[in-house]
This record gives sequence, C-alpha cells and structure tokens, in this order.
Amino acid sequence: MYYKRKAFTMIELVFVIVVLGILAAIAVPRFAATRDDAQIAKGRSDVAAIRAAIVSERQSRLLKGESSYISALHGATSDVLFDGNDSTHKLLQYGITSEDKNGHWQLASGKYIFKVMNVNNEFTYNSADGTFKCTSGTYCSDLTN
Repeated sequence: MYYKRKAFTMIELVFVIVVLGILAAIAVPRFAATRDDAQIAKGRSDVAAIRAAIVSERQSRLLKGESSYISALHGATSDVLFDGNDSTHKLLQYGITSEDKNGHWQLASGKYIFKVMNVNNEFTYNSADGTFKCTSGTYCSDLTN
C-alpha cells in the first residue's frame, strides 16, 4: 500500500539546517568585511571633499586679493567639523557632525580623527600651506591614496 507523504523527515530537516549553518558561517565574515570597506570608502570620500574644499576656499580668497589659507577647518565649537572658521568662510556646505564611533570624525587636541575598526587615524591641517594630512593610524594609506 502506498501512503501519500505530507511532511519532511527528520533527516531532511537536519540536512537543511546544516546547509543553512554552513552558508551563514561563510556569509557573516563577508558582511563584516563589507562594513569595514564602507567605513574606509566614506573616509576617503570625506578626505577628498575636505581637501577640495580647502583648495576652493583658497581660490575664492585669491580672487579677493587674500593669499592666506583658511585658518581653521571648524568653527568655535567642535560639534560640527569642516564647516569653516566663521560664518563668511564655509568649507563643506553642512559640515560633519563630530562623533566618537567607527566611520565618524572627531576633534581631539587640535587633530581631526577618523575612526575605522576602532582605530584612530589622525589628520592635521596646516594653515600655512593648506595641507590636510594623515599623520598617524593604521589606515592612513587606505584613507588618502
């Protein structure tokens, strides 16, 4: 006599669970690496935008007859960075909010810090020549090249 099968057997269910576990073990580390790559890509984009804004601000000053670079990359408070040093000289249109967490900028001891994978990468701004350089950190070359 032939019975119509209406459910999965225990062996079939265990096999499916094992296969899903193997796939998850492969996928989870790849997602973590993707997140880290996204933080580095955001940092690279920010650095390029900041450097371009410094050059643009300098060109604007040259047209007005001033030869100096902007004196600071942030205003009186360190809550918003890269918004210029006063209301008449803006760098980035909206600035970047300072936060102490991965993928964000913060200001500490006159240095701009971009955190990637819990590693601080320090940038300094030189108002004499307008350079914005990564001076220390594991990911300096990834963020600036």
